[in-house]
Amino acid sequence: MAAPGEKGEGGGESRRAPFGSRFLTDPARLFQHNAWDNVEWSEEQEAAAQKKVQENSTHFVPPDQQEAYEVHASKYWDEFYKTHENGFFKDRHWLFTEFPELAPNQNVGQATKPISEDTEAARESKTAGPGGCCGAGLVEETRASEHLLDSETSSCQLQSQVEAASQNLEAVKLNEDFPGSSATYRILEVGCGAGNTVFPILQTNNDPNLFVYCCDFSRRAVDLVKAHSEYDTSRCFAFVHDLCDTQLPFPVPDESLDMVVLIFVLSALLPEKTQSVIKRLSQLLKPGGLILLRDYGRYDLAQLRFKKGQCLADNFYVRGDGTRVYFFTQGELDLLFSTAGLEKVQNLVDRRLQVNRGKQVTMYRVWIQCKYRKPLRLRREQETPS
Repeated sequence: MAAPGEKGEGGGESRRAPFGSRFLTDPARLFQHNAWDNVEWSEEQEAAAQKKVQENSTHFVPPDQQEAYEVHASKYWDEFYKTHENGFFKDRHWLFTEFPELAPNQNVGQATKPISEDTEAARESKTAGPGGCCGAGLVEETRASEHLLDSETSSCQLQSQVEAASQNLEAVKLNEDFPGSSATYRILEVGCGAGNTVFPILQTNNDPNLFVYCCDFSRRAVDLVKAHSEYDTSRCFAFVHDLCDTQLPFPVPDESLDMVVLIFVLSALLPEKTQSVIKRLSQLLKPGGLILLRDYGRYDLAQLRFKKGQCLADNFYVRGDGTRVYFFTQGELDLLFSTAGLEKVQNLVDRRLQVNRGKQVTMYRVWIQCKYRKPLRLRREQETPS
């Protein structure tokens, strides 16, 4: 995740300029900042990254173990939040630099509340845990328990999912009485974690007609959101949801959302399920609504750090804590969104050189940032029967 602020020369904080505006033109200035934008890779560096990925993909996790990671996926996210609670990630105030659509009318004082690049971006290079429903997870060093759920725990989780589905379905049936039904602008964040995206949105966007929905695969994460001092049911609704179960209803009707936010979420899904997930989310959007995404790009530092035996499939890995991560290309994401009928607004690669000035260490990160819009109306060729 990109962190938007840096320490000013006088010791205070100032807003980081938008992506793509800080370039390393003089190698002698390498350690002057914590991060450099739009870093060009040499052919040698690209080849070395490809070689490293080939090496860590020579041994795949056995099929029976892969199935266990899928079946018990929610357990690993619950284990993560049991260990870290709400202290792992800082609030993502950088969102409003990269995605100004989230707060077009920012609260004075809130919008200028950045975090330093050392807090989130550098944290990614040191930790392994996920940060959201289906992942804002980072690198491999943090380890969580990998024992499988016992039958009693599995039954409890199944019952919880059934109860959640029933509640969501009742809300949709009521239609006009669903949470946030009186709002005129609605945002859904999928993979809310402990609320590091939700609460900055609520603090920064002062639209009185805004309502924010947030869901997570982990019940423990949703409980953390609901226990937050700023959780306000008149402006927000948090709920447990399995994104991969596309038959599980959301607590809102189709074509009721203005925006869906996916921050390091799709990368944690089983790749073959991603297309159906995007299609389902697109159905929730109003015509003209947006999906905002930021996720891992191919050859990111996190991918290169994986060891042999952690590979589940091409460019798909399991971390030491049992959570999983996929590394995308721009073309893959464009195909996924366009197949779901969405139109590209933005699809860019954020190649960033992060610097640990204390240890004089450089780290190359690769993220992909996308914005895709639901068409205002069907194309003529879709409207006209053949």
